[in-house]
Amino acid sequence: VGLVQGAGSDLDAWGEGRFDVVSWDPRGTNASTPVRCFRSDSAAAAFWKGVSIPTTKRASREFSKRTKALARRCDRVSGWLLPHISTADTARDLDHLRGLVGDQTLTYAGLSYGTLLGQTYANMYPGRVRAMMLDGVVDPVPYSRSAEARTANGVRGSDAVFDQFLGACRRAGPQRCALAGGKRTPAQRVRELFQRVRRSPIPAPGVSPPGSLDEGDLLLSQFQPLRSPDAWPADATQLRAALGGDGSDLEAGARPYLSPEGWAGTTTSTAIQCADAGARRALKDWPRQIGRLKSISRMQGLVSGWWLWAPCAAWRVEGEDAYRGPWNASTTTPILLVGTRFDPNTSYRNAVRAQRLLGNAVLLTHDGYGHLSYQDPSSCVERARVAYLVDLVVPASGTVCTPDQSPFEPGSG
Repeated sequence: VGLVQGAGSDLDAWGEGRFDVVSWDPRGTNASTPVRCFRSDSAAAAFWKGVSIPTTKRASREFSKRTKALARRCDRVSGWLLPHISTADTARDLDHLRGLVGDQTLTYAGLSYGTLLGQTYANMYPGRVRAMMLDGVVDPVPYSRSAEARTANGVRGSDAVFDQFLGACRRAGPQRCALAGGKRTPAQRVRELFQRVRRSPIPAPGVSPPGSLDEGDLLLSQFQPLRSPDAWPADATQLRAALGGDGSDLEAGARPYLSPEGWAGTTTSTAIQCADAGARRALKDWPRQIGRLKSISRMQGLVSGWWLWAPCAAWRVEGEDAYRGPWNASTTTPILLVGTRFDPNTSYRNAVRAQRLLGNAVLLTHDGYGHLSYQDPSSCVERARVAYLVDLVVPASGTVCTPDQSPFEPGSG
């Protein structure tokens, strides 16, 4: 979904050049009647100026008010669109697209959110699937239950991945990982960094404009590295620099999420998710809900709570044609699920659950790290992917693939 631009050659390789690769923008995104909450770029810039993920009670109360204001603005500008951008609406578009290109059945590769779309399509149109490969699997049950369940499920795997990063760093040693070596472990050093940044922000003089790294920005800075083990050596170096008093590189990693464009991307995801299943708790319950998410994940609970749960709790419209199950349809060809053992955003147990739910599915386990299997390349996974999409050959039940290299090895990623 939405990956052809810039990745056509990779997708073509998955099909050995035998397919015409077609994609589209899911409803409400990019160029296909996108969700808008501001009538001008200047209005968006003014609204988001200086805003970060709140980590104190006072900042949280202010952010809560801003979240309410955002929901009102989205309703005012895009209220006519918001009830019609559910995943089921996009699945209907996909089936229409299948018919337009003249295919009797669909060959589909879905990644991350695209796996939720794939499962929705397979359950709505089980007889129209030729092949379906889903990598980075969303568990449709909590996703479609409520914003609370969906957000909790989405952050559940992140701490384990961060712990793997720290463990891999320790094993790699100081010559390959800047956080290793000496009397303290990487985990102890990172714990010290979080304690320090909670007391006062760390200067970040090397960003433009110069600023400082606070706790919310530190958490944001780890969002992408958790997804990409090839970024772990650089992330370790940046964390060590912050311990030394310079948070510039980490702050530079956080800032794209704090730009108007970054907030717009988060709001679009929110709009789709709220259409699929809204919040059951009101926004005023944020202390309990954010606290619960923090208890589930120290690394992403706070961020995703304010990114994804809180807007749904303030949202003013509902999806009119959402699909919320059942999720157990059987397709003629088995669906191939690829689950990465340590995935911070779509945990491995999601893939296990989906395999049990679907009437005909095979789980391929990628014993690696990151969000989506290709973030930690495995020739074993790629061979299985191609064999399935081209010849409909599924791996044997219980197949486990390993990455070609380990994190922190020279040339890894």
